[in-house]
Amino acid sequence: MAGIYIHIPFCRQACHYCNFHFSTSLRYKNEFLAALLKEIELFSEAEGSKEKEPIETIYFGGGTPSLLLTEEIQIIIEQVNKHFPVEPDAEITLEANPDDIIIQKLEGWKQAGVNRLSLGIQSFFEEDLQWMNRAHNAIQAVDNLKFALTRFPNITIDLIYGTPDLTNEKWKQNVEKVIALNIPHLSCYALTVEPKTPLDKMIRLHQSPGVDSDKQSEQFLLLMQWLENAGYDHYEISNFAKPGHRSQHNSSYWQGKKYIGFGPSAHSFDGKTRWWNVANNNLYIQSIHNNILPVEKEVLTTTQQMNEFIMISLRTMEGLELDKLQAIDPKAGIKDQILKQSKKYQERGLLEIIGNTIRLTKEGKLMADGIASDLFVD
Repeated sequence: MAGIYIHIPFCRQACHYCNFHFSTSLRYKNEFLAALLKEIELFSEAEGSKEKEPIETIYFGGGTPSLLLTEEIQIIIEQVNKHFPVEPDAEITLEANPDDIIIQKLEGWKQAGVNRLSLGIQSFFEEDLQWMNRAHNAIQAVDNLKFALTRFPNITIDLIYGTPDLTNEKWKQNVEKVIALNIPHLSCYALTVEPKTPLDKMIRLHQSPGVDSDKQSEQFLLLMQWLENAGYDHYEISNFAKPGHRSQHNSSYWQGKKYIGFGPSAHSFDGKTRWWNVANNNLYIQSIHNNILPVEKEVLTTTQQMNEFIMISLRTMEGLELDKLQAIDPKAGIKDQILKQSKKYQERGLLEIIGNTIRLTKEGKLMADGIASDLFVD
């Protein structure tokens, strides 16, 4: 088993663009924590005497996990260790907001076993943070990031590009700040307008400009060049790392490894079956209270497994290895079909074919999802 994901469904306030499952009320935090601990136990019991695979990574996502007390983080990690064989050097990541970075929390997280932080910076400019409705300000973005680095050298931050007021010059200054601080890992996401979010409503009411896809493409190409020059590996579409600092947890997703998700809305995958928890805090708590794991399941067909492998592999710098794709269903004879379908993209300079591996070029990464879907197995 590659990893465990733990969803903490609470935030101090709602970012305008976010469509993840969360609540801005901590009213039922204690009930949630009790349910989370019990879910871990129930899942372990459901596995019975079956030998559990070693856990290589634990990832606290959300929501905002840094809202929890350090003692609560420690209790959750102890519960995982009680019911799963966690590797001694497991990567344990905690997502945190810059405004939660204080010495007591940093020391408490380290003591609990956290060894990697993921900070949701998003921008170093005050006007951008206000437009996003982030809980922290520009001063905290810089000062608290620097302070976090004194306790957690293994750190990653998130940045968003393609927002209405983000010029190329401001985008360059954001990236240069990361490089100057020698941040070992960076995740960059183009602003996406998700349905039913405050941003979606603002755009429909003409209170905010919509997304400029040409501007986003330009800023993504600039980003790739700047970080390549600074020595970062662009190892996945949205992720850049100094050598030796890739996210082990997220890499397991792109490698198709198994993982377990705990908490409301959390997803799990065992290679052939995907299941996910109900995305409702109260229903989640009630179900666990009644000793019922609140999950829905989907068994992937062989075709779905191959298409998912195509999608996730093309997102990585290693690319799509056709021999591994063929191994999913040796009788399908899919290799020649994929190579033939890829030729048109190779001629347009959007991908390169090296032996039995297909990799996207920089320009191809702008169209990653479209190219992948065109290569899907019927």
